[in-house]
Amino acid sequence: MIKVSSGTVGVLGLADVRLDVAPTTAYLMVGGRCRRDCAFCAQARHSEASAMALSRVNWPSWNEEQVLTAVKRAYSRGEIERCCLQVTVSEGYLERVREIAGRMGHQFPQGASVVADADEAGELLEAGLERVGLSLDAVTEESYRRVKKGNLAEALCVVEEAARRYPGRIATHVMAGLGETEGELVSMMGRLQEWGVTVALFAFTPIPGTEMADEPPPSMDSYRRIQVAQYLISCNLRSTKDFTFSPEGRIVSFGMPEDELREVLANGKAFETSGCPGCNRPYYNEPPSGPLYNYPRPLTPREAQQAIEETLSYGADVGGWS
Repeated sequence: MIKVSSGTVGVLGLADVRLDVAPTTAYLMVGGRCRRDCAFCAQARHSEASAMALSRVNWPSWNEEQVLTAVKRAYSRGEIERCCLQVTVSEGYLERVREIAGRMGHQFPQGASVVADADEAGELLEAGLERVGLSLDAVTEESYRRVKKGNLAEALCVVEEAARRYPGRIATHVMAGLGETEGELVSMMGRLQEWGVTVALFAFTPIPGTEMADEPPPSMDSYRRIQVAQYLISCNLRSTKDFTFSPEGRIVSFGMPEDELREVLANGKAFETSGCPGCNRPYYNEPPSGPLYNYPRPLTPREAQQAIEETLSYGADVGGWS
């Protein structure tokens, strides 16, 4: 058996599921309750959340052979662009990923979000994965110790080494709302860009039953500024040295005139789900009713305009944007 996200169940045709927005990646979960104890995660060792939950999404179990056959069929029909394994640290988890990657071969792009060192990441890539995700989530030493129960410097060494060995094939998750400043997030995103690491940006989402269930998500205006910073950095339109921050670490300038910034953001791309190509992760951060932190689809002109105004809403308090 293998767990399948509820949206993926629908797009693969395994069951009749109403989809407001269909996932463009097939998301499968490998492993049982995790041995690690990340404070935000429903699969954490001491979490009281459902074992079928990850972020806001339910993951029912299905026959693995049936699922992998359906994934191949959906890709051949153009219904998905890739497959991604969400992997918990449980018995034999790396071998399971190698096995699944080998069974699917190189028939379509595959990725996995997994805890691994650089050597193990290389073995997974050799087994058939196109990319390996080594999630950081927290970007400061303090937040990493509190939330991930680990050492950020050690985690960064693994990501940097893997990125050096396997250029363009390493990804990571970065989460806003874990106690860091916008400046600290921007600094980390710039560092990862220099290493050639693909960044998927998330907003912290409080999940009932987890250690952080009662903590708030990031404010929308702050998240919009971080999205814009990531977009400008990942598109090589600006670097971290171009940004200006308030004494509290908020972004007060993106290093370009406001009219130019509005033009760059008008298509709404900066506010869509970020990360690997073909990954839209519908409603991992929020309910379909919104408000949407990461849009899993192109924005309407009205939505793009609203997101731009949210981005710029803080500028008036610090003398405008440059």
